[in-house]
Amino acid sequence: MRAQYFKHRHWADFSKDINDIGRPLFWPKENEDNHFLYRLYDKQETQFPAFYNHHLDNFLKLYPDAEEKEFFTHVWEIIDDTTAELKVKNRYTSRHAMEFRNKQHLKSFLGYLKTIDQWDTGRTKDEIIADKEGEIRSLKEQLAELKEELKAARKLDTEDFINIHDGQVLTVCDLFLKLQKLEIDDRELVFSQTQTVWVKMICKHFRQGNKEIKFDTIRRYFPANPNEPSRRSARIPAKSQLFQIVEAKKRS
Repeated sequence: MRAQYFKHRHWADFSKDINDIGRPLFWPKENEDNHFLYRLYDKQETQFPAFYNHHLDNFLKLYPDAEEKEFFTHVWEIIDDTTAELKVKNRYTSRHAMEFRNKQHLKSFLGYLKTIDQWDTGRTKDEIIADKEGEIRSLKEQLAELKEELKAARKLDTEDFINIHDGQVLTVCDLFLKLQKLEIDDRELVFSQTQTVWVKMICKHFRQGNKEIKFDTIRRYFPANPNEPSRRSARIPAKSQLFQIVEAKKRS
């Protein structure tokens, strides 16, 4: 046990709306848990995070060797113990209404603590084990799905590639660009959301003179917006535009 867990009010501080605990002038410091509760009862739910962090920051400054878990556990035990005490209070007394409100207020604060509980403080071992087993089942299901996806993806993988005659990679690029302009029944024959997919396809499945084609080498020939190419874009030189794609004569 530490000597102090919460930030104490300065003896000359007569403010009403503060987070520090205690009274002005003198008060029994060994009862700081009761003063913490007294201050908590005045806080709205929206003020819980600021109230908690105010005292946590002070605790960590007081004890550089401490960690939040120690402070959190101390606060949790105060709230949990007090709630248990209020549950067995005599209902038929003049203090019942106040004690009922306090109990509900502590339940709300306990609900806040659960949202920041990183250490499963309020959970039994059986609950933790059941939760972990559920996570394991979920991970196993995800792993099985990923294995199936990987299996399907590998069917499309190949170590082979299409070799382009040395020095003619731009000729192939030109054909792909022309392919995108073809229409059938007033609609594009082929369509892609981005031009990058063409660059990736060429780099992945083609080689030039049995050598890898670098992405940056041909990316500038496939501008994001072909109608408004950027300054970094480039046109296929005339010497590489060796073929035209023309519509075949319809058979009668």
